[in-house]
Amino acid sequence: MIVGIDLGTTHSLIGVHHATGGELFPNAHGDLLTPSVVSLDGDTVLVGKPAQDRLVTHPGLSVATFKRLMGTAHERRLGERRFRPEELSALVLRSLLADAEAALGEKVREAVISVPAYFTDAQRKATRAAGELAGIRVERLINEPTAAALAYGLRDRAGEGRVLVLDLGGGTFDVSILELFDGVVEVHATAGDNYLGGEDFLTLLVKAFYSRHGIDPRRVAAADAAVVRHRLEQFKRDLTDERSAQLQLRLGGEDLRWQLEEAEFAQLAEPLLQRMRAPIERAMRDARLKPADLDDIVLVGGAVRMPMVARLVTRMFGRLPLRHIHPDQAIALGATVAAGLKSRDASLEEVVLTDVCPYTLGTQVAHRVGHQVQTGYFHPIIPRNAVVPVSREDEFFPMQDEQKQVRIDIYQGESPMVDKNIKLGEINVPLTAGKGSAGVRVRFTYDINGLLQVEVTESATGQRHELLIEQNPGLLDDAQIRERLAKLDALKIHPREQQQNLALLTRAERLYEEHVALRSTLQEWIAQFRSRLESQDLALIEQDRQRFATAMDDLEIMA
Repeated sequence: MIVGIDLGTTHSLIGVHHATGGELFPNAHGDLLTPSVVSLDGDTVLVGKPAQDRLVTHPGLSVATFKRLMGTAHERRLGERRFRPEELSALVLRSLLADAEAALGEKVREAVISVPAYFTDAQRKATRAAGELAGIRVERLINEPTAAALAYGLRDRAGEGRVLVLDLGGGTFDVSILELFDGVVEVHATAGDNYLGGEDFLTLLVKAFYSRHGIDPRRVAAADAAVVRHRLEQFKRDLTDERSAQLQLRLGGEDLRWQLEEAEFAQLAEPLLQRMRAPIERAMRDARLKPADLDDIVLVGGAVRMPMVARLVTRMFGRLPLRHIHPDQAIALGATVAAGLKSRDASLEEVVLTDVCPYTLGTQVAHRVGHQVQTGYFHPIIPRNAVVPVSREDEFFPMQDEQKQVRIDIYQGESPMVDKNIKLGEINVPLTAGKGSAGVRVRFTYDINGLLQVEVTESATGQRHELLIEQNPGLLDDAQIRERLAKLDALKIHPREQQQNLALLTRAERLYEEHVALRSTLQEWIAQFRSRLESQDLALIEQDRQRFATAMDDLEIMA
């Protein structure tokens, strides 16, 4: 039996696909939604609703929103014990599996688990590890908006169409553009923000509440802070359903009141709404679509209930989005469909599902500009939104003819400079004596579960080397932190640090990130301008800066 699981930041669900469609299983409390909260009561682990209640009563023994820590070694302390995010997620999974087994009357051994489309390689591996800790085999990871659109496309749409899915959950925001035709659900583009969700809107209300009453949050006891957050969560829900809401609570021996209009909340949240626009616009650009090309816009995720989200989408696209699918259940239902596909459910035999790589994957290269060699440039091998599974190869050559070794650094990201991307790992390849100039062929293979395999082949001998990525990207140890601080302290004033030059390079990097087709041109411009900065000739730098700015003005007009 293969189940589908939506392992969410704030709530999680589990279900299975039958011939008649997806079925979600209720937990022991009769609810389909299980809060993604864990608490310790002595030696007993509590998960879900009781643990959620203990967030207020026992904040030091309870934890939530740990999904945001997936892919890191950050530990959360509960009493005298410490848990990694994979372990906490595994406890939630075990609770969900117990509910499914109670409903099915049989042991569950395999699952399809949904993940945010913008989850990194490390976060996906951590999700798989959580499944293993929970005692199940993770058959597949499916991107959350893809899962939602899969449920939507199979259930409610006849014929062809392009659908934009906006998934604003508790901790993440994902965007996917899909085309549905002849039983095929094909992803064209995906984008998102792993640190934007309903929790951020709640945090905004908490900060506004403290500011409104002149309270320093650093002086609020943990138990009181938990109460404030809990009450403001309901306050946020009231603002979702009504035009205004009132809050009254006692804090520090004082009765506090707050009344807020929904329109005022939307004004407070404008910076968050602007952050939502960027991934939407990026996905539309990558798919080369205009608003009129879309047949439907679907909103999923609990946070889309906020009226300001629908207003934002309506302003951007000039039409009302669809919300007739239960926003909390759509992803889980899609995960059950994916599970049905894996188990070869007869009712799904005509369905084909494709997905895309959410990040650009590549390696570090050096550029030779005149007599200078500049390092640290990102060379894409698999571009973002390439349909998976995908395998791409490129050839690289050493800087010196008699070079005995070449190091292949593996990165993911959208910046032209590797230090602004995420390093996934590296592989050192010895070169056969006297044949170093022949170079190496590097092949990246990215599978449907979001896992990357790197293979390096010596062009001269055909000898192959494979990369096993072991470390978690984005995690710095104490030694690395001290090393980076020392480098920052050692910096001196240099023309490249002048604000105009820095702003120009930042603009170029933004354009590089936004326009995949123009990356080669932009990277050449960046290399030339950085070379000019190295000269420290202020007059020549000024001339190049003006030319660079004009070229980018023309580029943006054409794009």
